[in-house]
Amino acid sequence: MIKHHLTPELVIGYSAGTLPEAFNLAVATHISMCDTCRAELDSYDAVGGCLVEGADTAELSDDSLIATMRLIQADTGSAKTVQQRSACTLPFPLQGYVGGDLAAIKWRSIGMGAKQAILPTSKDASARLLYIPAGCAIPDHGHNGMELTLVLQGAFSDDVDRFARGDIEVANEDLDHTPVADIGEDCICLAVTDAPLKFNAFLPRLAQRFLQI
Repeated sequence: MIKHHLTPELVIGYSAGTLPEAFNLAVATHISMCDTCRAELDSYDAVGGCLVEGADTAELSDDSLIATMRLIQADTGSAKTVQQRSACTLPFPLQGYVGGDLAAIKWRSIGMGAKQAILPTSKDASARLLYIPAGCAIPDHGHNGMELTLVLQGAFSDDVDRFARGDIEVANEDLDHTPVADIGEDCICLAVTDAPLKFNAFLPRLAQRFLQI
């Protein structure tokens, strides 16, 4: 049972196509796991369709259809694709960025048993997979912008609540927290940020530049 969902602003931005690619990826991945947010997206898409139908027409050039088809064919890595749940740990929108399921992830150690894999997205926001060993914590930190953390395996708890598979935490500048993975299972998350984190301890701040967090 998914308890923590996307904000309406994120779903509307996704529907309208105004989010950065990394945020699109997080939203698409959550929606592929969450019936509630998928239904909300359908309603916003329907409203958007009505607005388009009622908009004024405009003259198009003779080659506009050909140009549009070329853009569609070139956009093979778009995070806008949503698919129903599958047996894989990584939902469908993520698999194209990784090249498969968990075995295809190219992890890099970030210390204390934790690992990350930075995903290729546009530079206006960053996306990474995080592997947190059971019972371990991410250092205490705040935020210079927005951070979305979507649980793909296991669970973690922080000052806000407990987040399990499919739950997404939406954090902003008002939240300082120390996420801790549940003892029973290693935690894997998709984390998306539009600004560097604000670590409160010296050593994480020192390593931050090299880890690109």
